[in-house]
Amino acid sequence: MNSSFWKSKRVLITGADGFIGSHLTERLLDFGAKVSILVKGNPVDGSSCYTLSYLPKETAARIDNIVCCDISSADTQEIIVKSRPRIIFHLAASAYVPYSFAHPFEVFAVNTTGTLHVLEAARRIKGIERVVSTSSSEVFGTAQAKKISESHPLRPTSPYAASKAAAEQYCISYLITYGLPIAVIRPFNTYGPRHTYDVPPKFIRLALHNKPLTIYGSGKQTRDFMYVSDTVDAFLTMGSHKKAVGRIVNFGTGKDVSVNTLASLIKGISKSKSDIVHVEQRLAEVDRLCCDYSLAKSLFGWEPKVSLEEGLRLNIEWAKKNRV
Repeated sequence: MNSSFWKSKRVLITGADGFIGSHLTERLLDFGAKVSILVKGNPVDGSSCYTLSYLPKETAARIDNIVCCDISSADTQEIIVKSRPRIIFHLAASAYVPYSFAHPFEVFAVNTTGTLHVLEAARRIKGIERVVSTSSSEVFGTAQAKKISESHPLRPTSPYAASKAAAEQYCISYLITYGLPIAVIRPFNTYGPRHTYDVPPKFIRLALHNKPLTIYGSGKQTRDFMYVSDTVDAFLTMGSHKKAVGRIVNFGTGKDVSVNTLASLIKGISKSKSDIVHVEQRLAEVDRLCCDYSLAKSLFGWEPKVSLEEGLRLNIEWAKKNRV
């Protein structure tokens, strides 16, 4: 990773108070970037800034500017323009899939309209070098091939997935219409310290308290779980590599495991006494997701470095230390 590229670079991160956003913020600050962040919570009283609270104080003190805003509001455009970033990492999203079942309009406003506000602001910034917009492996629906490449058809099965697919198309339209230097990243299921929802953190939290690990449906559904440090490497690559402009690129490990296997691994590593129980399958369940990251490898030389077992150990150790 070329850390010197980021030295004194003006960077704006939306959704920096999210799981991946907080790790990306920390890495960029460590690399010497001039980082401004947009968060949805109140930066004064700390609400919704849970993940940022884990940054070392000396690291957090180097953040140039913290702005609390609603990414779905048009006011966000002026905030972004005034920050004058050279590179924008757009991660702000309503990312919990089940939430979209009952709140499709809200999720669309955040994920799709919010992306449109970022794009509109970016094209008004003189000297903008890159806009990295975050999509999701959920846009594919269930895998129709052994591994999912960028050419796999988009078949979103939830309102969340549909909102991310729509945001992708807006990004491509702004690339074609305005020549905006866009790069779209599709990370597969990311896990690690500071994550508060989704399967791995939920299972870890329950396992450490010896409570039942609840699995929706048969548990045979599989996912490609990528440790957060590998995901951050992917973001930095998409933000700095010349070949990323105009690309939509998948990032994952190329290995999928069932939810049943994940539960057993977490139970074993944490030495938990938890039972594993099954309940009714949830709506819009995707049966299988597994990434083909060959494009990322051929373009950038990117490959995942952390195995699932190693990543889970690191995650569990962090959770124990922080009593999550």
